[in-house]
Amino acid sequence: MIIEQLYTGCLAQGAYYIESNGEAAIIDPLRETSPYIRKSDKAGAKIKYVFETHFHADFVSGHIDLAQKTGATIVYGPNANTTYEAYHAKDGETFTLGHLTIKVLHTPGHTLESTTYLLIDETGKDHAIFTGDTLFIGDVGRPDLAIKGDLTEHDLAGMLYDSLQTKIMPLADDVIVYPAHGAGSACGKNMSKETTDRLGNQKRFNYALRTKSREEFIEKVLDGLTTAPAYFAENARLNKEGYESIDRVLQRGSQTFSPDAFEAAVNETGALILDVREAADFAKGFIPNAINIGLNGQFAPWVGALIPDLMQPIALVAPEGQEGETVLRLARVGYDNCIGFLEGGFSAWQKAGKEVDQIDSIPAEEFASRWQQNPHIPIVDVRKSTEFAAEHVAGASTIPLDNINDHMADIPRHEPVYVHCAGGYRSMVANSILKARGFDNVINVEGGLAAIRNTAVTVTSGVSVL
Repeated sequence: MIIEQLYTGCLAQGAYYIESNGEAAIIDPLRETSPYIRKSDKAGAKIKYVFETHFHADFVSGHIDLAQKTGATIVYGPNANTTYEAYHAKDGETFTLGHLTIKVLHTPGHTLESTTYLLIDETGKDHAIFTGDTLFIGDVGRPDLAIKGDLTEHDLAGMLYDSLQTKIMPLADDVIVYPAHGAGSACGKNMSKETTDRLGNQKRFNYALRTKSREEFIEKVLDGLTTAPAYFAENARLNKEGYESIDRVLQRGSQTFSPDAFEAAVNETGALILDVREAADFAKGFIPNAINIGLNGQFAPWVGALIPDLMQPIALVAPEGQEGETVLRLARVGYDNCIGFLEGGFSAWQKAGKEVDQIDSIPAEEFASRWQQNPHIPIVDVRKSTEFAAEHVAGASTIPLDNINDHMADIPRHEPVYVHCAGGYRSMVANSILKARGFDNVINVEGGLAAIRNTAVTVTSGVSVL
């Protein structure tokens, strides 16, 4: 028996490869199919099943392409109505994989179709559960993403409680928990950095499993939920209804443009220029109106949060050698309309003598000097509201990056505005958006609050909203 977790950090997502006696199954695959096919081919195994725990909202799954390329059967649990061919299993139904058995445990609550898969080894012993977004390490799935008709988040939270109590809690303490996500995912609020654990530890330490009543569980699970990213509903729809082949998406996105052709293509298609270089490199020079979302941060979730239209044409500026990776990571969250990238990157644009823009970026020490001269300078903190409440620069205003497109009117246009986050990634994203919207007086504070703490600037707690 082989179980391998294939964890993708930028999405905080875990897919799983299971193999026994020449047969393999994939659980919750990412959109690219080649890693799973290579793994099974190397082992001389045939991919028999693609098990989906639910209609994922935070990424586009690779189940459809993977089934078409391998002949595998797509398996969902109850209530998963799809527009493509899939097997819809009954609660308690079992599947044979080599010497192993995989049992369907319908666990609605995160969504109505949410299903946990129980892996039973060749001796008949319960070995592991693949919980999707039903149970995380340290948390449970949020129950507010699948509200329909008269169904409320309160109703779904109650279903989740029942699912956990009747399907998960009775299992033995030594059963291994393999969730679909870890810390950093927006599918929960209190996930651990650990990506697997024994169920017994979760029974003891997971706040949601330690509640003493259904009412207490519902109250705690619903408390503190933030607004779901805008792209979640569209990703769930794609996973339910189908999508374009990943091979065609990657081929289209691999088109290269000279600087002149890049400029013409952007003007012709109305493409958004997405520059995925490091924040410090972007600040020194970029194509006017380009948006910076660095590839080395939580790239895909921020693209999903800040570019509302999945069909928006996108023209890429990327470090040389990372263009294909960027197109793939866009496709993982459903952004399939990448028209290509600037060949030679930003340096080619500069060499061609094209117009460039810059963002004023200053060290924390310089920011401290200016703050001491005038503690009332406009400061915008783009961290999450919970981060801001914990500590922030005295006099700063909070506009979380997720909401910046809705709060342009709250930001001064005609005087310098100092923008920071925790470490510098999010503030450069925010500054690039503001620059593209005509804010010419934005100033980035390098190193964010982590650097500001080491200066004379007063850092306090409490809430102050612009």
